[in-house]
Amino acid sequence: MSTVPRCVASCRLRGAVASYPVLDRQPRFGLRPQRTTVIGLCTDPPPDTRVICADELGPVIPRTFPPAPGWSPDGHRIKAVLDYARGPEKTWVYGALRPTDGQALTMTAPSRSSTHYQAFLQRLEKANPAGTLMVVTDNLSSHHSKSTREWPADHPRIQHPFIPVGACWLNLQEGWWRLFRKAALAGQSFATPDEIDRATHIATTQLNTSARSWVWGRPAPPTRTMRRRFEYRL
Repeated sequence: MSTVPRCVASCRLRGAVASYPVLDRQPRFGLRPQRTTVIGLCTDPPPDTRVICADELGPVIPRTFPPAPGWSPDGHRIKAVLDYARGPEKTWVYGALRPTDGQALTMTAPSRSSTHYQAFLQRLEKANPAGTLMVVTDNLSSHHSKSTREWPADHPRIQHPFIPVGACWLNLQEGWWRLFRKAALAGQSFATPDEIDRATHIATTQLNTSARSWVWGRPAPPTRTMRRRFEYRL
């Protein structure tokens, strides 16, 4: 007869993250350490530690517009030719969300490289001057390149807990991108990267004005007081 507990065996077969209420810093068979580490940081961060979720959005490509047509010599109506071409200039949006208060920080860059990622980390460090920064992000090449691994030697406050492959839902920045797209990119056509940068700055400022703390998980539904209550009268 097998001696493996039933709840542990179910976690192993169905691939659950963790059996409630076991989440973090508890060695147990059947748990996934990378996932439970990220969940533990978001729900119960260590003292003097700020958890920040970071990610990149893009590329956002500006659209090329032909010059406005002038008046024809004979006075007939000008018919503009439809042009759906996209320009060679690309813009990436770096974003970081602080779940405790919902404040976000964004930066635009022409490419997604280690140099621009390190510049974004410098902005994060300047915006959060106290405590250790746990930057939760995915395992991209620019996030774990040689120069990026050597960069924290001069910035010991920044640490990187990477999320595993196929678990993007662990990064709360993915949910913030949905609000950002609606505020900055939906229904807009940009001609230059400067317009994308301006829209990014305005949308980030507006979202930070009404920001709230991000709660991990879905709250419990309200209790129905009259549920399955019947009255019988004779």
